[in-house]
Amino acid sequence: MPPSNMNPNHQPHAREMRPTANGDHHHGHYPRSSSSSASFKGCCCCLFLLFSFLALLVLAVVLIIVLAVKPKKPQFDLQQVGVQYMGISTSNPSSFDGTATAVTTTPTTASLSLTIHMLFTAVNPNKVGIKYGESRFTVMYRGIPLGKASVPGFYQEAHSTRNVEATIAVDQANLMQADAADIIRDASLNDRVELRVLGDVGAKIRVLDFDSPGVQVSVDCAIVISPRKQSLTYKQCGFDGLSV
Repeated sequence: MPPSNMNPNHQPHAREMRPTANGDHHHGHYPRSSSSSASFKGCCCCLFLLFSFLALLVLAVVLIIVLAVKPKKPQFDLQQVGVQYMGISTSNPSSFDGTATAVTTTPTTASLSLTIHMLFTAVNPNKVGIKYGESRFTVMYRGIPLGKASVPGFYQEAHSTRNVEATIAVDQANLMQADAADIIRDASLNDRVELRVLGDVGAKIRVLDFDSPGVQVSVDCAIVISPRKQSLTYKQCGFDGLSV
């Protein structure tokens, strides 16, 4: 047998030596994707922790301001209603304008013309100012919208009361037979026409030039007008469902 030249203590190399074009040998390289993925996950975790800290900081500041200010919902109430004109005309030759006698025949349609001036009172009980958005009010007869009025937005100082005026003008709003008969009967026989004034007022509490989330103040008023006297005879308002 030929003698063996192999060294029994010889161990194979763990990595293969690959010759290059100029005869040098270099070790093979393993991919580094695992280290890149770990670095990306670390960055994501850092960003998540940063944004979480900022969100908690903002929440803490808001809670401190709320506890210090103790905001209360503003009050918006209808104080006065002035009837400037109210007239009712029917499809029949006769009409009722507030001074005529009762209409005996049943009308097929009726037209209502109305001009009322409303005075609202806005009360701010807070330690900070309130920013009101544009407010809209609707006058209705038995669920039928007759006319609308809008009040521009304004800013109200802390612990103050402010008067807000609005005028609703209704120009010959048409009512069908059943409603026409009702309003003619109410005006001619009972000398009372009951209307409803609805409105939503948007308000935001302002602290350090920052506006809080909006709160809604609802106005719901029942008014009764005497066509003969051309004046208001009754008024009852609800403030967010509560009587005021």
